[in-house]
Amino acid sequence: MVRRESVIFLFALVLIFATALPVSAQSFRVQCPTSTITHPNAPTSGQGEPAYTGPTYTGTSGYPSAPAHVNGAIKCQQISGGDGYATMGDGTQTYMFSFGPLSGLTKISNGQAGTDFPDEFNTPFVPTTSNYLQPGDPATTVDGGSAFSYDGAIGLANNIPYISTIYDISEGLITPQFPLPAGSTAANVVTVVLNAQSPFLVGDQVVISGQDTIGYNGTFTVKAINIPNSVVFPANFAFQLLNPTIGLAEVTESTSATAASVPGIDGHVDPRQIMDVGVMNGNIPAPLFAIDEDDEFFLTLTNVGMIMRPDLFEQHTVHFHGYPNASSFYDGVPDASVAINIGGSFTYYYLAPDAGTYFWHCHITPPEHLQMGMVGQLYVRPRQNRVPAGNSLYAALVTQQSDLRTKCDSSDILCSNPLPAGGTTANPTTRAATGNYVYNDGDGSTFYDVEYPLQMHGFDPNFHFVGMTFNPEGFTDMKDKYFLLNGRSYPDTVTLGPLETASADGVMHYSQPLPARIDITYGQRALVRISELNVSEYHTLASLGIPMHVVGYNAKLLRDEAGYNTDYYTNSITLGGGESLDVILDSCSVRDTTTGACTTNIPRGTYFLYTTNLDHLSNDAENFGGQMTEIHIN
Repeated sequence: MVRRESVIFLFALVLIFATALPVSAQSFRVQCPTSTITHPNAPTSGQGEPAYTGPTYTGTSGYPSAPAHVNGAIKCQQISGGDGYATMGDGTQTYMFSFGPLSGLTKISNGQAGTDFPDEFNTPFVPTTSNYLQPGDPATTVDGGSAFSYDGAIGLANNIPYISTIYDISEGLITPQFPLPAGSTAANVVTVVLNAQSPFLVGDQVVISGQDTIGYNGTFTVKAINIPNSVVFPANFAFQLLNPTIGLAEVTESTSATAASVPGIDGHVDPRQIMDVGVMNGNIPAPLFAIDEDDEFFLTLTNVGMIMRPDLFEQHTVHFHGYPNASSFYDGVPDASVAINIGGSFTYYYLAPDAGTYFWHCHITPPEHLQMGMVGQLYVRPRQNRVPAGNSLYAALVTQQSDLRTKCDSSDILCSNPLPAGGTTANPTTRAATGNYVYNDGDGSTFYDVEYPLQMHGFDPNFHFVGMTFNPEGFTDMKDKYFLLNGRSYPDTVTLGPLETASADGVMHYSQPLPARIDITYGQRALVRISELNVSEYHTLASLGIPMHVVGYNAKLLRDEAGYNTDYYTNSITLGGGESLDVILDSCSVRDTTTGACTTNIPRGTYFLYTTNLDHLSNDAENFGGQMTEIHIN
């Protein structure tokens, strides 16, 4: 039988503990860990990608405590979901629902992917008199005319420290819960009991302070948690640390003592900075992602809302089109995963499995949000790029076949990278000292020197105008009239650097950061990663004077199961929505079949890459815009 007074006391005690638990709530947060189970010692930006030496994990019985080899790295990026404007080739401003960058701003404004290593991403912005955040950055300039420069996560700030009051501090109260360092005794162990559940983990730094904790004050490392104690509190209210000073008086029922965490970077952000930069900062194409096989990619989407349509409560997601996700939870299709509301953030997780050219888009009412501009490019670089110079490419691909996660042989009909036919003898190519490869080819057939992303897209300006003023749009009447390469129409496609557009907030925003001009130095090969993200049209691109060497289709190497290459040369390609091609343009017309050295160059000059659909060569007007760009052989 339980006494009534005991029940009342226990209920009151539980209520007190429940209300005393530390609370940490933040709508906008980012996530970029510096280590994971797969990457316990992840490389930094200065170290780059490690060479592939074998599988990360061996066997099939699950993940061991430590990987056999650390392959790849951790990469992070943050984007905003909102709206913006882009300027077409005829000067018309087009309203968009679009994604914008909230990290890697300098990289993106230079036409590069905004993807960061954790040491780049987790760097708070430190304003100076010549470099400070303002709406439209980095399109705006600052005092003295110097351009904005920052690649970390916008708004990143030190966390709000956990602060808990201390109920009891004692030395050597119980047997230590951790191995004592050399020279230490149980007398050095200090048990701290809080008035609430402890938020601290082993290894955390904790600051002890208070008028009645003299001698215990200072910053210490938490050595053990969940400590049984002699008072009435649960074990998860207590933790232990080491204090070099011994013989101090025990502190009981302190009135002023606190235990606080040390401020640090844990994803906490200042939402004001995010809104300042993210509102009306949409890009077309959406921010570019670039990762390497074996990378773990953490992508945070922050929905900042739409300033032009405050009546719309549009959710947004990120869907990697055609990408082999490990879990549907991160696939971006809201039926099987989640959608992000205005004022919230969500971090997607991806493990990069197969090299190739992919693309991504919002999967909320896809015909509408794709048409309005929520589309971007993603490419995964192959392990073969990390083979040491001079090593056999064929032998490196054989080594990869021992990795069960990406094993690829004749028994797998979905195999993306079969070994080339003929074995080692027929494939003597070694890793070149410079340049890279599109796929793990094993024979060097996808080698290139420089690469360019090229996104084909189209707009219906009437649809966009309706989207800016009232809903619903007329989907059945949708007809594209503006045709774009990387969000631009000719001649803007050949203008280097980001294009700025004055938005409704009265500020210039760099809405079109990617030029579409292709520059090839004499003797080089240029990889053009072409993706088609149009909603209602097929698009054709033709190359005059420079053959198009097609080596990959929909992120798959063109090779049959027997190992024979099925790549081909053409002067034009046609793609529908959701398709991609990897095309190599060679500035050399004849190469030595043994060494690969150029023996006959294509004449220097300007060549055109353009659509043969004549109605796609303008923006619904004569002599303005259209899907055309230039190839410069220098």
